[in-house]
Amino acid sequence: MERVYNFSAGPAVLPVPVLEKVQRELLSYNGSGMSVMELSHRSELFQNILDDAESLIRELMEIPDNYKVLFLQGGASLQFDMVPMNLANGKKAAYVNTGSWAKKAISEAKKIQGVEVEVIASSEDRNFSYIPEIPTVSSDAAYLHVTTNNTIEGTAMFDVPESAVPVVADMSSNILSSVYDVKKFGLIYAGAQKNIGPAGLTLVIVREDLLGQVEGLPSMLDFKVQAENDSMYNTPPTFAIYVAKLVFEWIKEQGGVAGIEALNRKKAALLYDYIDQSDFFSSPVEPSARSLTNVPFVTNSAEFDKAFVKEAEANGFENLKGHRSVGGMRASLYNAFPIEGVEALIAFMEKFANARKGGEVRV
Repeated sequence: MERVYNFSAGPAVLPVPVLEKVQRELLSYNGSGMSVMELSHRSELFQNILDDAESLIRELMEIPDNYKVLFLQGGASLQFDMVPMNLANGKKAAYVNTGSWAKKAISEAKKIQGVEVEVIASSEDRNFSYIPEIPTVSSDAAYLHVTTNNTIEGTAMFDVPESAVPVVADMSSNILSSVYDVKKFGLIYAGAQKNIGPAGLTLVIVREDLLGQVEGLPSMLDFKVQAENDSMYNTPPTFAIYVAKLVFEWIKEQGGVAGIEALNRKKAALLYDYIDQSDFFSSPVEPSARSLTNVPFVTNSAEFDKAFVKEAEANGFENLKGHRSVGGMRASLYNAFPIEGVEALIAFMEKFANARKGGEVRV
């Protein structure tokens, strides 16, 4: 079957070589006669997969030895609760509000008993179209929470704020797509379904001194318990970890994160340059804050937007409809999305624009 160009924000496109290897190994992994989905998580075969996955992500992100790498479940949304539960410890927690997911993180933190949440910066005044200036965080705060890429709004934070307190980052939609210095963070978390692998896996990278600050937490929600059990306090998402390992191998083959970022910048530049010179399409995001991985764009008409999404789908461009909260269109150009797909999208956009400049609407 011919593959389409999948612009989904997540679950998202995976590298074809990874999918092909999964297919080859699906019925019998490493000559075991069992699928990875059938392997015991206590088996040597799976332990090797887990060890390789951790080793690869440490190499790719240059994670120091004093950080723990955890492969958890519950998505990034569970981290909205786990972070304040584990790190606040009776102190104020500082948050930067840059979009829908940051707002949800703030909302969840406020539900945790004993946690005082302070929103120290926000871009909500201009529909989250920019990254706000982040003021100095009081040293009596427990941590500073930021979202490095705003999937829905299409903004990104490439410069890590200087902070006297640990910086916590939700990197769900741009982890492994841009180079970040892990040493500048106390904790990083990311849902896997955009740049890592299948939905169901969550990557957490946490500095060891932040473990065990709060006693009496439920075991499944305690970073210290998860770290002491090497991500296997309960049965981990074995298949998702296996695919993540293959994706890490693929990223390494592309020149690592730096190589991937260079390609992502090239892909994003092609689309942004076309949008900026177009008299039909426009970007709602300030140029200095534009994401490399999620590119929202609009026409000057909701009817044209609707027609564009429908006709794009008919031409093999899937999942271009913008998030229901913002409308318009959104092209998610994650690591595995091919540059040929961007070129094909631009050609389609030009054709659509030329056909509509006379006011024609087809739905």
